[in-house]
Amino acid sequence: MVLQRRVQSVLDELVGSGAETGLQVAVHHRGQPVVEAVAGVADRRTGRPVAPDTLFFSFSTGKGASALIGHLLVARGLIGYDTRVADVWPGFGVHGKEATTLRHVLTHTAGVPAMPDGLGPADLGDPERVATAIAAAEPRWRPGARTGYHSYTFGFLVGEIARRLTGHSMGRLLHEWVAAPLGVPGELRFGVPPADLARLAHLEDAAPPDESASWELRPTAGLGNDPALLTADVPSVGTFTARGLATMYAAILDGRLISADRLARLSEVAFEGTDQVFGNRVRLGLGYPLPVLGWPGGGGSRAFAHPATGTSFALTKNRLVADFGTAERLVQVVTEGLRGRVS
Repeated sequence: MVLQRRVQSVLDELVGSGAETGLQVAVHHRGQPVVEAVAGVADRRTGRPVAPDTLFFSFSTGKGASALIGHLLVARGLIGYDTRVADVWPGFGVHGKEATTLRHVLTHTAGVPAMPDGLGPADLGDPERVATAIAAAEPRWRPGARTGYHSYTFGFLVGEIARRLTGHSMGRLLHEWVAAPLGVPGELRFGVPPADLARLAHLEDAAPPDESASWELRPTAGLGNDPALLTADVPSVGTFTARGLATMYAAILDGRLISADRLARLSEVAFEGTDQVFGNRVRLGLGYPLPVLGWPGGGGSRAFAHPATGTSFALTKNRLVADFGTAERLVQVVTEGLRGRVS
């Protein structure tokens, strides 16, 4: 209860100062929920308050859920990490991509980090067209040789592999394999049913977007509020509650979704090098940057599992900023609050 009060106090301060508009935080520790806090308004235009079940479009935070589906495909014996993508998706095996594996996809080493020329935000709702274009693309490097953040292509790669193996969309798999069994149906979404759009928080830009950046690397409120994107199955981005994300990551840690052996494997360094998109050094496990397992989202959201401490953390928010200061502050508060409980 002390940690709950501390987190709530920080959220109230952030909203009161104008640094944030609306946000949610959820934390699980060693399988138990220890924080579920909300503050502010979901939609400044109407004054609708944030509730625990308010959905937030959270950009690349969705990659954590996509990576999980990849691991569940392996756990179900449908594919191996070193299975060639072309064995599942024959059209992909051209222009030097013949040896690309699921491992390469999960470590962002597949060599197709950007959407093919001619495709833009309006094409995201047409996964068949996007998949066909990615399959025909020439890699920017030999698959497996380098890494570079696959902003939107990551989800379409995992999604097309999953579709060919199961016949189902990533959104359906996320619901049937993860959200429903964990008791958070409707709180983990790759595509939101039109009837649920009214539940979403309304995003807002804290500053004018950087028009010089590629649209793939430029999260904006205009894009994140677009019903065409929100209702499409685009598994590099997603719409979530913090409660849903924290529950998902807790279930990764405690064995409800993957085995302890598999957790150990995906927590190991699978690739280390310089990111060819951003230029920073990275250490990647299978599907996640290390040492935590999870992805931040453009605009400031963040969700992850920390195997060493048994902690899962999720922050969703609707004021898009260029840094992760709010997430870092809250993670510090949580870490300090749990220190005495971590053995």
